[in-house]
Amino acid sequence: MGCMFSHLAAKFAFFPPTPPTYHLTKNPDGKLSAVSASSSSTFPAAGDSSIDVRVVKTRRGNKVAAFYLRNPNARLTLLYSHGNAADLGQLVDLFVQLKVNLRVNLMGYDYSGYGASTGKPSEYDTYADIEAVYECLQTEYGVGQEDLILYGQSVGSGPTLHLASKLPRLRGVVLHSGILSGLRVLCHVKFKFCCDIYSNVNKIKKVKCPVLVIHGTEDDVVNWLHGNRLWKMAKEPYEPLWIKGGGHCNLEIYPDYIRHLYRFIQDMENTSTKSRLKKIWQEIRRRDESKGCCSFRLCRPKCPSCPKPSCHCGCCKCECPSLQGCFSCKKPSCVGCCCPKFKCCSCFGKPKCPKCSCWKCLKCSESECCRSCCCAGCFSWLCCCGGGKRKEMKTRGETSLAKSEG
Repeated sequence: MGCMFSHLAAKFAFFPPTPPTYHLTKNPDGKLSAVSASSSSTFPAAGDSSIDVRVVKTRRGNKVAAFYLRNPNARLTLLYSHGNAADLGQLVDLFVQLKVNLRVNLMGYDYSGYGASTGKPSEYDTYADIEAVYECLQTEYGVGQEDLILYGQSVGSGPTLHLASKLPRLRGVVLHSGILSGLRVLCHVKFKFCCDIYSNVNKIKKVKCPVLVIHGTEDDVVNWLHGNRLWKMAKEPYEPLWIKGGGHCNLEIYPDYIRHLYRFIQDMENTSTKSRLKKIWQEIRRRDESKGCCSFRLCRPKCPSCPKPSCHCGCCKCECPSLQGCFSCKKPSCVGCCCPKFKCCSCFGKPKCPKCSCWKCLKCSESECCRSCCCAGCFSWLCCCGGGKRKEMKTRGETSLAKSEG
């Protein structure tokens, strides 16, 4: 039923130019060229090696047309997903300008059913299209996700966020007049319906890289509130660009557009993978600490039966999952475990003896046990592993035996 509604929604969501504004021809050398339907001009021109025209096959059986524009000074690659009612023939001039002004390599493609691409347009076909083009970038041009920025305009924000949610090391994302979902463009709803397409409102939460949102304040097709909410829901939002007076299809003519986009590209170039991973680990550490895990770190306690610190002989059995997690690493970050056999871990007080730094347990009911064997210098933790209890029970047993013999 949901699939039927999706196909029905696709009929109202996609408007490919009819007829297409270009068609593909094969040159004598075997390479493809695109011929404009209006001017009959051919690109790339003869001898121009800066543009590649390719046809990429998708997992759904369609053949997708794609243009790859090289910039010899580029460090990053932009994967451009265009908006509705447009195809590559109308976007070539824009692609050339972006390639030069942003100093990037650029890959643009037509969705299934658009331009020279085969098939019919649908939500899931656009997902297959962008996945196939990304695979082409990897295999044919050696572009990894660390050097890739995804750019989605209008309906192109759907496949862009679909792919971005699957690439954890992606360099960045640009949402140009992006949508929350297909149905939310027509009416303000807060619930998901089976006939809705491009649920960006859910996928934006899975994107782990910086997200730049560009939107016109006077957009009469996709309200500015779509862009504002996408920006607020992003995990790592970049400074947005709200173009005052901008509409839906004219943001490129504003000087702030290219200026802000260039600054974003520069910031992404200066952001190394190492610094991004460091930031991710800091965020994970802050999230763990907010859950109550203390920052007091100890070396792994030695096993009382053998000298190996990573012994798995079972002598230090503990059913508490928190302590099992602590002992599985070299530096446990949590000693606040509430396991019955490790009462001393949650009640460290001040050292009793300044010479040997034996810890005096101030809260544990078995303070005699802790006082006799919990030494901070060796961390043998005999009392924690049951050694103190065994000594106490042994002493009591010998006393009772002596009384009975007497």
